[in-house]
This record gives sequence, C-alpha cells and structure tokens, in this order.
Amino acid sequence: MSEPASISTGIASRYASAVFDIAQEGKKLPALEKDVDALEAALAESEDLQALIASPIYTRDEQAAAIAAVAKKMKLQTTMANVLGLMATKRRLFVVPQMIQALRARIADEKGEVAAEVTSAKALTKTQADKLAKTLAKQVGKDVKLTQTVDESLIGGLVVKVGSKMIDTSIASKLKALQNSMKEAR
Repeated sequence: MSEPASISTGIASRYASAVFDIAQEGKKLPALEKDVDALEAALAESEDLQALIASPIYTRDEQAAAIAAVAKKMKLQTTMANVLGLMATKRRLFVVPQMIQALRARIADEKGEVAAEVTSAKALTKTQADKLAKTLAKQVGKDVKLTQTVDESLIGGLVVKVGSKMIDTSIASKLKALQNSMKEAR
C-alpha cells in the first residue's frame, strides 16, 4: 500500500471509529447504516459532490457550508452531519469514501455479517444471488452481504472476493491460464 493511501485509510478509520462508537452508544446503528447507504449513493450519483470532497479549490468555509447543506437535504443523523462538518473544517473530506468503507466493515462485523464482492459476466438473478450468499455463508460461518457488479469481459463465470480470499471461476481467467500453459509448452 502506498504511503498516501495508508495515511488516508488511517484518517478515515479514526473518523469511522468515532462515528461508529457514538452511534453504538446511542443505540443508533440502524440509522448510521441508512446514513452510510445514503452517503454512498449520493457520492456515486453526484459528480458535484465528488468534486466538493476531492477538489482543493474550495475553501474550508465553502466545503463546510456545502456539506452542511448536503447533510440537511439528505436528512443525515446529527452525528454524521457533525463529523462531515468537522472533516470539512479540517480539510479531510477527501477520505469520505474510505470512511464509508470502514463504517460498512464495522457495521457488518457488529451484525455478524461479512461483505462479498461478486463480479459476473451478466447480472445474477435474485435466486442465484441468494443461493450464492447461502453457499458462502456456510463457508465463512457468517451471514454474507453481496455487492454485485457486472463485467462482460469475464465472458462467463464469477469472481468472488470475501475478505482477503478471491475465487475466480471466470472463463476469461481460464482462457488466460490456458494461454500461459501453451506459451510454456513451446
């Protein structure tokens, strides 16, 4: 991991720990989870919000005012809104995506869940996703929450990441392995 990335992750995890601990003490973890979902969706959908948190051209006051307006419009809990405001005044909004990831991990751990990233050549049906989640749950011993993405370059099959483990059953990887073994045979 590069040094700037590890610094960003460290900053994000400290903010995430603070928000999580406050929500846990106030028995507001479900509300925190809704805030995290809403914030993640807003970041994915809004290029303006992405620019606000990443661009150094905005002053601290401009970022603080804008993030306060965003938090109010999104009806975020007071704790989340206050932390975002603090991050704006400290010029730390650029770590919001990493903070969201850290919060997701803490919430999942608290709920006894584990996150799994599934990439497939075409979108999985609900039945397929449920069956995959059940199979993975048996393997890891926890409930599994799937995050699905589609990558047509896989041709077929799946790439599943659970924690530090990755299972690649895609046709593209099998073709690549075959290609490598043919090169070695020469």
